[in-house]
Amino acid sequence: MTESPPIRFGVIGCAEIARKVSRAISLSPNASLHAVGSRSLEKAKAFAIANGFPEGAKVYASYEEVLDDPNVDAVYMPLPTSLHVRWAVSAAKKGKHVLLEKPVALSALEFDEIVEACESSGVQLMDGTMWMHHPRTAAIKEFLSDTQRFGQLKSIHTIFTFGADPDFLENDIRVKPDLDALGSLGDEGWYCVRAILFANNYELPKTVLASREPVLNKAGVILSCGASLFWEDGRVATLYCSFLSNLTMDITAVGTKGTLHVHDFIIPYEEKKASFYAASESGFDDLVTRWGSEPSKHVIENDLPQEALMVSEFSRLVAEIKFNKSKPEKKWPTISRKTQLILDAVKASIDRGFEPIQIKE
Repeated sequence: MTESPPIRFGVIGCAEIARKVSRAISLSPNASLHAVGSRSLEKAKAFAIANGFPEGAKVYASYEEVLDDPNVDAVYMPLPTSLHVRWAVSAAKKGKHVLLEKPVALSALEFDEIVEACESSGVQLMDGTMWMHHPRTAAIKEFLSDTQRFGQLKSIHTIFTFGADPDFLENDIRVKPDLDALGSLGDEGWYCVRAILFANNYELPKTVLASREPVLNKAGVILSCGASLFWEDGRVATLYCSFLSNLTMDITAVGTKGTLHVHDFIIPYEEKKASFYAASESGFDDLVTRWGSEPSKHVIENDLPQEALMVSEFSRLVAEIKFNKSKPEKKWPTISRKTQLILDAVKASIDRGFEPIQIKE
């Protein structure tokens, strides 16, 4: 069986995260950098040179030109969230598969427009949640699914924070209401919500309640907030995200028989290996002076960084569609939509004076 040619990517926009994903496309065995587009030709040229685009790569002074390039199979879109609907829908209508940065939209209603366009055109849609593709994530799922070692999930607590500098807090697109109106909730809370859904097998909670006194900037964009999520059977989850606290990326998931701890779930401490801690049937010694059995550390090694694994999986799905007439994989947009629904509920709870919000699919 002959190997399919690599999937040719066009990068739309030169945001900071696009540097990382351009490198990931270069590292991925089934993808290649074909084009980059910016609103300025100089910026696109400088980006292509700085990020190792091959000599023959196309450099465009507009996003439209990337979408009009017949040799572009897929686009990576690191644009401000407010521009996602316009450009993702346009890409889908031109038959381009879409790797879309998170948060995928400003609301689930907006995201539905993107999904509809992708489904109508038969193109693959995936969001850029990189940690989902790390082999550690599969190992964590194995532990959480083990009824003997972990039991039934009872609670999960997630945190993603980093201490932004004054320039970020003043000028970054993530603090501008017209560009990324969800602020910290969209940028960091997305990952916390995804981890919560992942541990709950993507079963949506019944109720979402935002924590009181979130920190907003003078334009009303969230800089720091928290929320609690509740399921009918008593399961509970919390999330906390902030641009104002030290870098932290934690998951603690507690089951009837075990506990999971992850301390770097979004970006591992090291690129080629990652770990988590698993505890089962924990207890004290006879004198209650120490733990009888300490959590065990599990280390998972990987050849490619998680962002390259994401690109490889996305490219594999695109190749299946392009060369084998397969249908797009619906799992990814379904997970994206559920993540967005919970973000919407947290925002609605804040806007309505911290009312509980009932989740409806």
